[in-house]
Amino acid sequence: MDAFRLEPKDEYSHQPDTSANFNESVYTNAFDPAQRVGGWMRLGNRVNEGYAELSVCLYLPDGRIACQFARPPITANDRFDAGGLRYDVVDPFRRVDMRYDGELMVLDDPQVLRTPETMFARATKVPGSVRWEHTGHAPMHGGEPTSADVPTMYGRDFSRGHFNQHTTVKGAITVGDQSWTIDGAGWRDHSWGPRYWQVIHYYRLFIANFDDGRALMLLKIADRSGHARRVGVLLVDGQYEEVADLDVLTDWTARQDPARVRLGVRTTKRAAQIDAEILSLAPLRNRRKVDDAVLVSRIGEGFTRFTWDGAVGYGMTEYIERLEDGQPVGYPL
Repeated sequence: MDAFRLEPKDEYSHQPDTSANFNESVYTNAFDPAQRVGGWMRLGNRVNEGYAELSVCLYLPDGRIACQFARPPITANDRFDAGGLRYDVVDPFRRVDMRYDGELMVLDDPQVLRTPETMFARATKVPGSVRWEHTGHAPMHGGEPTSADVPTMYGRDFSRGHFNQHTTVKGAITVGDQSWTIDGAGWRDHSWGPRYWQVIHYYRLFIANFDDGRALMLLKIADRSGHARRVGVLLVDGQYEEVADLDVLTDWTARQDPARVRLGVRTTKRAAQIDAEILSLAPLRNRRKVDDAVLVSRIGEGFTRFTWDGAVGYGMTEYIERLEDGQPVGYPL
């Protein structure tokens, strides 16, 4: 029996369960390698809490970041459309579109993201729009587990179902009076089930498309006991190869942010060494109040250049971890 079930209907929204923190989210990223411009967008429906999590983060060629974060109200989980951000399934398993129309905050110094109150108060605000048409150039990967003993990608207390796909992308980005046409590659994923960001002790996630058609998604995720799972795929000749082992060696900045990463990857068919350089980092955070305590996680979202056997690729590095006594629990691993 297959470990995961995935059907075309899973491209659309699911019936929420009774969990207070039920979340159903769609995420896409896109990068134009010639212009070194792109970014990511996410909409997470938390219908049992009455709002959606809206995130738009664009990395501009000159190092600036244009972004928006909001919690627009929602009353149903029947669509992905809130706060000016919309996701449409055009052809299940083949084509999805994501678009945003609304205000963007333009940050000359991305470090201001560390103090959201200052960012929202002082950032330059301009009208913006994003249009991305994603067409899959890889098989679908993942789904909903078919039995209780099947481990999910992030763990059942973060999302029960999850699937993803590497894509080619065409579209456009407009930030104020500047515009860029996008002709590149990206990624999209869709997940549903209970989610609090703080249940992740720490993880390191890498997503990229290369100029020779290869691609990767690699994840190292650790629990509080220190046990780590290493999962993911390499895309080679149009087919996914499941990761059998993964080594992650990170060079850090003085702020304890990832700067460069060396990845050692093994599948049943090959071994690969892949180098990653984070070109621009968005240092984000998520906070949740529990009784009298506030739990905080840092979410480092890095626009990254990858190198694999001479081929160059672009994509994302994402480091998520709890902060305890002000320190990231996964540092310096």
